[in-house]
Amino acid sequence: MTKRMFDLVLATIAGLIFLIPLLLVALAVSLTSVGPVIYWSDRVGRRNVIFKMPKFRSMLVNTPSVATHLLNDPDRFLTPIGRLLRKSSLDELPQLWSILNGDMSFVGPRPALFNQDDLIELRTREGVHELTPGLTGWAQVNGRDELPIPVKVKMDVEYLQRRSFIFDLHILWLTFSKVLAREGVSH
Repeated sequence: MTKRMFDLVLATIAGLIFLIPLLLVALAVSLTSVGPVIYWSDRVGRRNVIFKMPKFRSMLVNTPSVATHLLNDPDRFLTPIGRLLRKSSLDELPQLWSILNGDMSFVGPRPALFNQDDLIELRTREGVHELTPGLTGWAQVNGRDELPIPVKVKMDVEYLQRRSFIFDLHILWLTFSKVLAREGVSH
């Protein structure tokens, strides 16, 4: 089975399983803050092509479009349920659309923000930009928000070199375990 076929089948099944939670989270976002339910973020995809990645909005509408760690006091930008959405990774559920659409895979390097020039440059230099970005990845299960950019890229390169169906399944299992334990989320 190809990786793309696996992504399509798993995203379809996950979409059906999470249909009710998706609707409940959308309702909760709508009721607790002003603005759209979904935030469409410009992200860097395979071969550095920009695509729109959806997330449930966990930040206020006027939040600058930068990586969370670059915000001065990021907590002040969170919506009333933003912390819960991020800690539980529920904000990521709309990315099933990006997987179905082919912009993302379940496993690969997390897509960089369009303005993360240092991350984009390092990934391009190392050939990581040839990979389809993922909902989760090797760097995600080894530190997530806590890793400095050079370490993330090193993990992305390791994934590039080791990638296989079995390794992807291992990363998915680790992701599931870490999401349940709420490990590695700083905001």
